Amino acid sequence: MRTAVTETFDIEFPIMAFTHCRDVAAEVSRAGGLGVLGVVGHTDEDLDTDLTWIREQVGDRPFGVDLIVPARYEGADQGGLDTEQVKALIPEEHQQFLDELLDRYDVPPLPDDDGPTQNWGPAAPLSSRRANRQLEIALAHEPALVANALGPPPPEMIAQSHAAGAKVGALAGRAVHAERHVAAGVDLIIAQGYEAGGHTGEIGSMVLIPEVVDAVAPVPVLGAGGIGRGRQMAAAMALGAQGVWCGSVWLATEEAETSPAVKQKFLAAASSDTERSRTLTGKPARMLRSAWTEEWNRDDTPDPLPMPLQVILTGEARRRIDRMSHHLEGGAHKLANYFVGQIVGTMNQVLPTRQVVYNLVEEFIEAVESLTTQLDDG
Repeated sequence: MRTAVTETFDIEFPIMAFTHCRDVAAEVSRAGGLGVLGVVGHTDEDLDTDLTWIREQVGDRPFGVDLIVPARYEGADQGGLDTEQVKALIPEEHQQFLDELLDRYDVPPLPDDDGPTQNWGPAAPLSSRRANRQLEIALAHEPALVANALGPPPPEMIAQSHAAGAKVGALAGRAVHAERHVAAGVDLIIAQGYEAGGHTGEIGSMVLIPEVVDAVAPVPVLGAGGIGRGRQMAAAMALGAQGVWCGSVWLATEEAETSPAVKQKFLAAASSDTERSRTLTGKPARMLRSAWTEEWNRDDTPDPLPMPLQVILTGEARRRIDRMSHHLEGGAHKLANYFVGQIVGTMNQVLPTRQVVYNLVEEFIEAVESLTTQLDDG
């Protein structure tokens, strides 16, 4: 395949894979696409370790990193709060609700030897102060792409990435957002539709992708949101995208570090079994519907806190749930969920990551060939 994206990054297929799992990122790059490691949850040490490992696995093949520096978050005017400052802002009623919730579902506390609840360091997660350190570590490993998932990348991120030879990408849920990104100096736009997992906007991919393509031409655009099969890849590129950005589809692969309980839920879920919820991060993010989202949606429960307060509030609770959810029944299993898009309805078998890449390409070819037979050569 040859598009602006394959030529820019010297890859065989215009498939970029967002994942929090280093094994998935490496496998996609080795299969001819470009793996993009989401690093927001990494400690500095873990980030350096994982990127060193990925570089060893992919050799000269490119890979990317994805940071999160939202345009608006609690303490943004100060460059982000310290972790202890964030904890001090969490209302007691929210902590009480969470404690009562875990007790009611019989989720035990973490053992004393389980280590620190969170290793964010002094700077709170999801802030420019935290991302600056992650960027410094990432650029030392020569990624081909640095992407920001929420809002336009800060000027220093763009300048440092370009100086290191990396292209800069940014996700957009509206055409006006994409225009702002390009004005800031971004090289690649990921037009992410409403169907996507994680943080997403309110416009469907079928409408959003051509709007963004027209708004920012000639800057290349990747289609994202509801893309997990070759036919959807073909549709995105027919709408003007130069490639695709996929996230959810990798969560059920053999290499994915998705917890067994959540992976089982993904395999059984329909496309209608997700919802946009603020309950994990404080901003609307699509995730699997579970007892967790249902409890927060009750009229008598507190509203989720803004980012990053909700992240800090729920961090230990999520670890407690994940630790016990391997029991495929009981309270922790009922609460267990994770970010995933509406494509979950077709994620019904566990495959090697490399096979998912090849399936995307093969079905893409079949879809394009099918369309060409509909043209009248006469």
